[in-house]
Amino acid sequence: YEGQINTHGSKLNQLGSELPFPSVFAFVPWMHHVLIVQKCKTVKEALFYIKRTIENSLSRNALDNIIRADMYHSVGTAVTNFDQQLPVPQGKLAQELLKGNYDLGFITLPEEYDEEALETAIEQRMTRFLLELGEGWAFIGRQKEIIVSGKPRRIDLLFYHIYLRCYVVLELKARPFDPEFAGKLNFYVNAVNECVRRDSDNLTIGLLICKDMDRTEVQLAFQGITTPMGVATYDNVKIK
Repeated sequence: YEGQINTHGSKLNQLGSELPFPSVFAFVPWMHHVLIVQKCKTVKEALFYIKRTIENSLSRNALDNIIRADMYHSVGTAVTNFDQQLPVPQGKLAQELLKGNYDLGFITLPEEYDEEALETAIEQRMTRFLLELGEGWAFIGRQKEIIVSGKPRRIDLLFYHIYLRCYVVLELKARPFDPEFAGKLNFYVNAVNECVRRDSDNLTIGLLICKDMDRTEVQLAFQGITTPMGVATYDNVKIK
């Protein structure tokens, strides 16, 4: 890590010079360090994976999986309105937890698949999907029914995020982003706030994961919406 780490620790003598040796490194197994050094291109990237390893007690295989998925470059890159619609601490954390793109290479679908097929495949591999989402996610249910004005409404996937202490409405679209998606997601987020959320919970967050998106279209679609929402994409679905 070439002496660029400022974490306090003991001194390590190398070639006549003294470099700070962060004590936190002792919590990461040696072969994890080897993997990180082999795969990471910058010190910041290496420190990101060291932190993830310690926080989540990652096995070497799990560490390899998140490095291959390029978590360092994808975390925190979803298009959101969190900075306007959430208190600073929660908004910053929520932004950091959402990826801009999700790797669904663990599922296989027919060539002409739709949202229902995508949902079914994800539900069948929910443990793997939770790993892709990251830490702190708890799955509540698929096609969660909420009664609004006597009419049943169904949410694609409903989660609860332990660190954010809030429900997360996750809508899936097997096609590129359309501005009308924002209105539907807004409705479901408000419905969860009204019918499911308790006083001890923070405001519900909406996340739309679609096949593709134009960032400008998403930002324009979010204007005037006061519920916290984000949009991300997915890729690498295997086709039968």
